[in-house]
Amino acid sequence: MSFTSHFSSFKVDAEAAVVEFVGTTVFLLLGLGGIQVAKGDPTTDSGGSTIEQVLYISTCMGLSLLVSAWLFFRVTGGPFNPNITLALLLVGEIKPLQFVLFCIAQMLGAIAASGLLLALTPGPLSNGVNPAQGVFIEMFITTALVLAVLMLATEKHHATPFAPVGIGLTLFACHLWAVSYTGAGMNTARSFGPAAVTGFPYPKHWVYWVGPCLGSFLGAGFYSIFKHYRYWSRPDQTTDTEKSPGDPSDTAKSTVGSNTNRADKLSRDEHGDGTNGHIGIDQKLEKERGRPVNDSPV
Repeated sequence: MSFTSHFSSFKVDAEAAVVEFVGTTVFLLLGLGGIQVAKGDPTTDSGGSTIEQVLYISTCMGLSLLVSAWLFFRVTGGPFNPNITLALLLVGEIKPLQFVLFCIAQMLGAIAASGLLLALTPGPLSNGVNPAQGVFIEMFITTALVLAVLMLATEKHHATPFAPVGIGLTLFACHLWAVSYTGAGMNTARSFGPAAVTGFPYPKHWVYWVGPCLGSFLGAGFYSIFKHYRYWSRPDQTTDTEKSPGDPSDTAKSTVGSNTNRADKLSRDEHGDGTNGHIGIDQKLEKERGRPVNDSPV
């Protein structure tokens, strides 16, 4: 195999590496976030059960990997681990260039997830989270939930019938991390209902409107990028492109184009066939009243 042949699929591999970065970030953000919750539990410092802590940490990491792999495996295979990626290289499943790109993406994803956690949860449970941090925590967990719905249910593939399982597990994994910090809203209606019947006792209720709304935009943005770059173009994909939604950017363009054409048509109708807009409008009124109209431009 020649040297240049290793770079023949560089564009596709680079796109997959970007998704691998996103997937690794999601996996470790949820997993490490859950570990931070377990390590910060005050009961463990006062004789609490270590086994419970171990089970909580194991559940966080296992479920985080499950939902992250389920979301992204049809794009990258979902290794999220340089050691797994090395094994895939050794058995000939991936090429050397893809191995390098994936390892870089995984390392950067780990740094991004750790940095986000450091910024979002620097203090003790609940007491150390300010409204801005709460907004971003809600945004990220809502993004994960939105991606689960879009990639597992909206996109049509062989695993679509099992989408409710993946979506529910995503919700579970998000709660393991965020419930101790924000209550893990991820749903404005879910937060609004209890607040409404109890007289809005929490003065920062806006956090549960802004955070999930931003998460909706961010999740939809990621999905649009995946669709625009045709993530299903990688080999051995099972996505049914005919039953799945089209590229959101194409839909937006067609909508803008149709609105522009409609506006142009209305403008031409208002101005009639002449150069004087008022003449065209007067002619219309005369026609509607059943009177003869001089259509001559002179």
